[in-house]
Amino acid sequence: MRDFFSGRSKPIPSPNIWHWPDVYEVENRAQDVDGSIWAAMRAQVDWSGLDVVDVGCGAGFHLPEFARTARRVVGVEPHTPLVKAARERTRDSASIDVVQGSAESTGLVDASVDLVHARTAYFFGKGCGPGIREAMRILRPGGALLIVDLDVSSGPYGEWMRADLPKYDPAAVEAFFEAQGFSLTRVDARWEFENRDDLRRVLGIEFTEKTAERAFSQVTGLAFAVRYRIHVRFKPRSLELS
Repeated sequence: MRDFFSGRSKPIPSPNIWHWPDVYEVENRAQDVDGSIWAAMRAQVDWSGLDVVDVGCGAGFHLPEFARTARRVVGVEPHTPLVKAARERTRDSASIDVVQGSAESTGLVDASVDLVHARTAYFFGKGCGPGIREAMRILRPGGALLIVDLDVSSGPYGEWMRADLPKYDPAAVEAFFEAQGFSLTRVDARWEFENRDDLRRVLGIEFTEKTAERAFSQVTGLAFAVRYRIHVRFKPRSLELS
């Protein structure tokens, strides 16, 4: 999980990357080692030659991958230390900019980008309406808001997450996005770590101590499956915002 942006004036602090950025970097390297999420995203929206915004970009881990084919990439991040880290990561890339802002206030001009991407930053559904409206504002007609979140209805990761968040309702979240005009695609990805110590450390920043220990004991090797959801909403090609 990463930053969760709500309709409030300030983002809710991320429980992991804000406090353990080095461990979260390990987590980012372990996630989606087969590129399943990237492939599914490209099947929905091909950003080659287009302008991309990554909302809640954290330390900028995903920005270089977008920049391989995009015309321009902007990372938006509210947490000052992560803004600095993302700028340092991308300082040699002329096509990447990192700005300090939030999902509901990116600071970007109207109709200036083609794709807004948010990964594990909107997964609570209700409450992220201001961020969705902001995305629709900065998207060009025909552009897309693409949200990647965790499918908590699927184990083993979803089972661990539900243990810590018993009130989380995956069906309600999916219903919210459906009502907002998003399509839904499920993607099975694989996390794989270099060693068991890294696995334990990452589980430790994602879950309570009890759940993290249970999860660690259930993973006998270095890898496990994680199912994601990809929600996509296109901005109408007319100039009228919706």
